[in-house]
Order: sequence, then C-alpha cells, then structure tokens
Amino acid sequence: MKRYLAIDIGASSGRHIVGTLENGKIVAEEVYRFPNGNKEENGHLVWDIRNLFDQVKKGIAEAVRRFGKIESLSIDTWAVDYVLMNGDEEILPCYAYRDSRTSESIPAVHAILPFEQLYARTGIQFQPFNTVYQLYADKLAGRLEKATDYLMVPEYLLYKLTGVKAWEYTNATSTGLVNAQTHTFDEEILEKLGLVRSLFRPLSQPGTVLGKLRKEIAEEVGGDMNVVLCATHDTASAVLSAPVGDGFDTPYLSSGTWSLLGIEQRFAHTDGESCANNFSNEGGLAHTFRYQKNIMGLWMLQSVRKELGMGFAEAEKLARANVCDTVVDCNDEIFLAPRSMSAAVRERAGALSDGQVLYCIYNSLAHCYKEALDEMGKKLGRKFDCLHIIGGGSMDALLNELTAKVAGVRVAAGPTEATALGNLLVQMVAGGSVAGIKEGRELVEKTFPLKYFN
Repeated sequence: MKRYLAIDIGASSGRHIVGTLENGKIVAEEVYRFPNGNKEENGHLVWDIRNLFDQVKKGIAEAVRRFGKIESLSIDTWAVDYVLMNGDEEILPCYAYRDSRTSESIPAVHAILPFEQLYARTGIQFQPFNTVYQLYADKLAGRLEKATDYLMVPEYLLYKLTGVKAWEYTNATSTGLVNAQTHTFDEEILEKLGLVRSLFRPLSQPGTVLGKLRKEIAEEVGGDMNVVLCATHDTASAVLSAPVGDGFDTPYLSSGTWSLLGIEQRFAHTDGESCANNFSNEGGLAHTFRYQKNIMGLWMLQSVRKELGMGFAEAEKLARANVCDTVVDCNDEIFLAPRSMSAAVRERAGALSDGQVLYCIYNSLAHCYKEALDEMGKKLGRKFDCLHIIGGGSMDALLNELTAKVAGVRVAAGPTEATALGNLLVQMVAGGSVAGIKEGRELVEKTFPLKYFN
C-alpha cells in the first residue's frame, strides 16, 4: 500500500495530510498542523520563511513516525509570493502579498506596459500584489542586482528539501508574466520591464518528479521518499479534486481565505470584455485554464471573528440573528489589509451592529458570487444552474444558503480538504496508484459525499 504526503500551506495555517487508496476510496489523515501568518518587519508585512521550512520538516518527521515508509510528498501554498535567491543563499525578507510595497511599482509598470497590454498577453486579472508588480518593486529597490533565481514559495520549500530548483506551470501563471498562448514566460514583458531573463527558467508540469530528499534532510526526518511537483498553486490543486466531471461544464468556487470562482477552459479568454470584468486565466493541468475571478473571501469573516473573539459557530449564529440588506463590494481594496475589518465594513456600509457586520459580509460575498457567475455566463453564453463549492468554506452553511438564494443556483458543497486532495491526486497519478485526474475526481466524489443547498 503506497502512502503519499500532501503538505498544504495556507495564509493562516499549514497541514500535513497522508493519503492512500483503500477499497476503492481515498483515505486521508491529518498528521500535523501549524499556524501561519504575516508578521510586521521594518514597516512591511513578511513571511517567516525559515519557520515555515522548520514546520514542513517537523510534519514530515511526524508522518514518517506514524506511517513508516512514505512513497512521495509535495507542497502547495498560496500564489504570487516568492523568495529571491543568490545561488543557494536567500535574499530576505520574503514579502507577503498584503504588503503595500507595490504602490509605486504598479504605475511604473503600467507606464511601460498598460494593463490592457499585459492582460492581452497573460490573461491575468489585476491585483495589486501580482508578482509582476512585486518583482518590479524589487528592481526599483535594487534587490534584483544580486539575484540569480526567484522561487515561488512552494518551489522554494521543495528546493530546500531536495536541492533541485523548479518552476511549476500553474503557479508561474499567477505571476502575470507567462504568455497565455505559448505557456512560457513572456519575452516581450521581460524585455520591456528590464527583468533579467536568466531569472525565468523553463516551466514544469504537475507530476514532475524532482528526486529524493537531501541526505541530511532524510536523516533529520527519519526516512527518504520521492518529491513531486503537484499543482503548487493551492487553487490549482483544489480545482483538480473538484467533483465536476471533465471540468468544462460546471463552475466551481474554491472557498477559503480567498474565494476563487470560475470554470475550467481549454483556452484563455484575453479579450476586452474579460479584461473589463477582471477575470483571470490561470494555468491548469496540461495547459488548460481556470477562467476565474478572485474575490476577497473568508478573510473578511476571519478578521471580524478574530476582532470579536468568536469562534465560527458563535459568529454564524450572531449573523443569522442580525439579517440586514446592506451589501458592500468585497473586492474593495479597503478590505485587503485593514487594521480593523469591522471598521472598514462600517466605513463602506454605515453604522452596523457587530451581528449586522457579520451578516453584511455573508450577504456581500453571496452577491459577489452572483455577479461573477452572471459575468462568466454572459461571456460564455451559458446559464449555470449548479455551483460546486470546495475547500474550507464549503462547511459554511449560512454562506452556502445565501449563495444558492442570491445566485439562483443549486450549491453542491465539498470536499473540505480539496487542496490537499488535489495535491494527493497528482502524486497518486505520478506514483501509479490512480490512472488520471478524471478517475481521481470520481474517487473523491465517491469518498466524500456532497451536501446540497437549493
């Protein structure tokens, strides 16, 4: 029996999940969990990348202690952030995407390449934290002068485990630097922005085997194993496990800190309408695309719950008791990194009680989902009657109910650990346990029954 280890790291926590196949179903067990988050350093928001790597190793050691032989492991994280390298040495800090350092680089980039031109080449929606703006901020600050490589966060962690540097396709597309037609880094963008070409290497597809653990790492964790590139962008991994058949007919909502609502497509939509609606075209397996929109997501609810000192169930109960009609634009930049999320909501919505603030966020998210579905349906000439919600947010009954009501769709909720399951599926295909992703999705649906909301 082959066992696989998925290391899934989000903006607020990370988890190590061991998966295997038993009696035609996926058995997945969490063996380690740790907190994650930004910290403030010299006036900037950064990631404690060294602690992340220490936590990765501790979780691997626990998996080996519990199960002995592990066939392979892989790591996925959020997108857009990276570690600059000078050979084998890190150029720190590792900035977090919520940091405001791109405020000057965005207009500088657009003065050279207007956003409409960037979009026509990459199909990536505008976000102030896109990697292209972060890298240009590094250029303006002189941080690229000694850089020999840049590694996206999961590829950096995989490099620390193996000594092999890699650039995974799905994650690379989130940078706003990969051409949507050639599926390679866009030469014209790199040239016009004066980004050193040697930083941008050939891209690898999910399923690529990087090799074994470094000798010293294997000794530290108590065992050796293969290391595989999953779809290292967590949304890409999550969508791989979504029970949506071949994926081209049914929209999904990957619901976590961010909400990513979209549908899989065989080609990118880089036209003016998609640009105006700020849809993204992020790379999927075998050069497919996720035509989707980023929506602020559960970050807003998480932040308010933290301010109120409430758990999930208590906050949901309070929201249900304080129904209101107020709606805000969840993608308003005021909600990206406010000192107080409750204050930010009240600034846009007016005087609301704590319970009304919570309900307003729930209601506003549902309206954002409806708007994105309507825009996507108009573009594709489709009317959607079902939405698959995957990820941690699929457990939120109130949000599922409001989404079904406001958007006028049937909501199919689950699986909760979609990202880790997508990570595992790629490893299982690489390891010969599963024939392909379609078969893997069927296993997921068989193992984790969906809940429906009308």
